[in-house]
Formats: sequence, structure tokens, C-alpha cells
Amino acid sequence: MKKFLLTAIALFIGVCAFAQDASSSSSVVRRKASDRNTRQDSPGVTQRMQNRLEGSSTDDSELQWMRVMYRSLDLTKDANGALYYPDEPVEGQDNLFRIIMKRMADGSLRGYEYLDGREVFSDDFKVNMRDVLDRFYILYSEAKGSTEKNPRFAIEESDIPASEVLSYYIIERWEFDRRSNRMRTLVEAICPVLHRAGDFGAEAIRYPMFWVRYDDLRPYITTQNIFTDDDNNLATCTYDDYFRLGLYEGDIYKTRNLKNKSLMQLYPDPDELAHARDSIQQRLDNYEKKLWVPSLEELAARREAAEKAEALASGDAAASETSVAEDSVEKPASTRASRTKRGAQKSSASKTKPAKVKKPKSVKASTPSSATRSVRNRKR
Repeated sequence: MKKFLLTAIALFIGVCAFAQDASSSSSVVRRKASDRNTRQDSPGVTQRMQNRLEGSSTDDSELQWMRVMYRSLDLTKDANGALYYPDEPVEGQDNLFRIIMKRMADGSLRGYEYLDGREVFSDDFKVNMRDVLDRFYILYSEAKGSTEKNPRFAIEESDIPASEVLSYYIIERWEFDRRSNRMRTLVEAICPVLHRAGDFGAEAIRYPMFWVRYDDLRPYITTQNIFTDDDNNLATCTYDDYFRLGLYEGDIYKTRNLKNKSLMQLYPDPDELAHARDSIQQRLDNYEKKLWVPSLEELAARREAAEKAEALASGDAAASETSVAEDSVEKPASTRASRTKRGAQKSSASKTKPAKVKKPKSVKASTPSSATRSVRNRKR
């Protein structure tokens, strides 16, 4: 009986161990299959990289304050030149637009419709890559493995209009995280803008192409090293560092508001528009400073700065008063000198005035009717 029980227990333990090994091996196989599918969908990006990048994002419930800005990045500015150059591939290095187009052509990156006034990043507004290529007259061909459900395209390097993309629209989020009690700036989406001139050489027209979510693009730009300074040609940062550190320069053209209007619609006057942009940027920069009580060192620094400003203001006021007094003292002397000068000019003019020449008296000629009698005849 004891032998039978021991045998049954041994068989039961063996069956349990075999089932556990089978389940663990099947789970490993399933995980590898999912990893393989992920790598096929996103070439060059591993599952580990995606998990790390997704884990760095925060939820809106952890935020205390948020402000959404729309900026226009002009690539002709020196600060934004890193997004444009190199316009042609050099030693395997591509600019931002070429990276976006190549990833969208092979189906690993999604683009969304550019809607005037609102942005919706859902499957209903996902762009059709074939329509995008046809709309902007970009030559392409069917790539290997392309199907009707998952189309893929091959675009030659010379057919990508990278030199015509001279600006970008970005959606920028200013957030205050309650966990870290810090302010941070994140880029939510990027839109390349195509600049094309007319047939008669008129001013170039801007064509916003599509929106790309930055979180979807980020895995492909974290490995692309670039240099951002002409004084240092060493590629010391990536495109991701460039955006997350805020090394770009752009003008605010819209803020998320209830009326859903741009700043140009709210402020038609150019001076008012510039003033509104400056005030918005100043409020963003000073928001974090107003949240904290300043330390003693900061108070001392502010006091010194205020005293210096007051001293400069008082010095300028004293200098202006002195200049006014000097002007008031010099003015009578100058008037007297001018009067003396005018008097001297009058006296010299009177001395040099030519004397009047008397006209000789005209002598009337005698006429025969008024002839007098001769003296000789009178004596007779």
C-alpha cells in the first residue's frame, strides 16, 4: 500500500513538473513571436526600445497645469538649420524630412490629416500614403512585399523634395508635473510644410503636408546624431535631444483656446500680434518662478538688481537735469551773441552804404519867343 501511494505521488509530481515546463516554453514561444511581429512592423526598433520610450511618458492625470502652443519653425534660421541639413544624404545621415518620408513609405510610421483648426490623431483621419505622394507630385514605385492591405512604396533619394521643406509646424505642450514638481516642454506632433513657387516666379506658397505624432517618430530619431553648432562640427546630440532640450526657435502662431482661433485672427494688427506673442512667451517662462517662495540668496540678488536699476535711473535723471540746466545757461549767451552779431552786421552795412549822388539841375533851353532885347538897342 505504501509503495502504491509513493508511486502515485511521484507520478503526480512528474506530471505537474512537465506541465509547468510546457506552459513556460509555450509562453516563451508566444513572446518571441510577438517580438518578431513587432520588429516586422517597425524595422530598426526593438520591443525593448519601445517599452523604454513608452514608459517615459506621463498621464494627464499626473499633471497640475498644461498649456498647448503651436509654433512655426523657419529652417532658414541658424538655430533650426539642423532640421534641414544635410539636404542630400551624406555618409548615411539623413535630415528629418527624409527620415519621415522613408518610414511612412515602408509603412512603419503613420501620418494624420492636416485639418485647419483642429488635429485628430485617430484611425479615421489616417492619411493614405499613395494619396499623399500623388497630391504633392512625388514619384514612387511599389516596393517588395507590398499588398493592397499593407501598401509599401519605394522612393528614390532624388525624388524626395527635402530641399522644398523650409519650415515645420509643431504642437508644443508646456506641462507642470506634480510628481516631480517641475516644468517641462514636450513636442506632441510635427507637420512638414512644403514651399513651392508658382510658374511665374511668384512668392512661394506653403503646403502643410500631414501631422506625425512625436511619440511614433521618436524611436527613429533617437539614433540619428546631428551637430547643431557651426563652431563645433562634432555630432554631440540626436534629433530627440534637439527637440526635448528646446534648441529650436519658432514663432507662436496659435494657442489652444475656446474660440479655436489663431493669433492672427485675434490680433489683426502686426504690432498687437508681436506684443501678444511676447506676452505669452513671458508668461510661460515665468510660470514656474511664481510657484516657489524665493530663497534668501534669490531675494538678495533681486534686491541688488533693484538697487542697481534705481541707481541707474537716478543717474540718468540727474544727467538729464544737468543737461537741461546747461542748455538754459547757454541759451541767453547764445542769444546775446546772436544779437551782437546782428548789430555788427547792421553797422558794417551802414558804413559801407554808398553816398547818394545829386542829380544835376536841368537847364532849360531858350526859345525864340522868349528872346530879350539887346542892350545896345536899349541904350539908344
